Amino acid sequence: MSVEPIIQALEKLIKLHEGLLDSASQKTELIKEGSVDKLQTLLVKEHKYVQALEQAEIKRQKAVEVWLENQGITLSHATITAILEILIDEQAKEDLENTVVKLTNTITQLKQQEQLNRDLIRQSLQFVELSLDMMKPSLSHMNYGAKQTTDSPERSVFDSKV
Repeated sequence: MSVEPIIQALEKLIKLHEGLLDSASQKTELIKEGSVDKLQTLLVKEHKYVQALEQAEIKRQKAVEVWLENQGITLSHATITAILEILIDEQAKEDLENTVVKLTNTITQLKQQEQLNRDLIRQSLQFVELSLDMMKPSLSHMNYGAKQTTDSPERSVFDSKV
């Protein structure tokens, strides 16, 4: 039996990850724009991609299990490296290896894009916090006169013991 079903399952994973990568790029632009409504819509779309990825991964695992059974091999943790070591057909080995490299590169790009999105969101939150801190009145700025020195404890702007 050939490794073609495994390669097809990996190619399906590549397509789904590429879709997520496009979505992550769109998310970057929406974060820059500050468009929360469009961002929420995009997150729903991403959730569908994640669900499809989970299903595709299950199919990939089944394809690997079937291939191993047909080869008469039992591996507790079947990895691509283990399959590549077992494969005899050089063309199939090369095709599988190229597909895995492409999947790995796509996942790496997706991780980098998501890290950028995380950083942008973190910076946006820091800006919002800074803006809120600047708008919050300070007790020292509320009185225009000279600072009075008393031994009384500092009080907040609002008296909570009303």
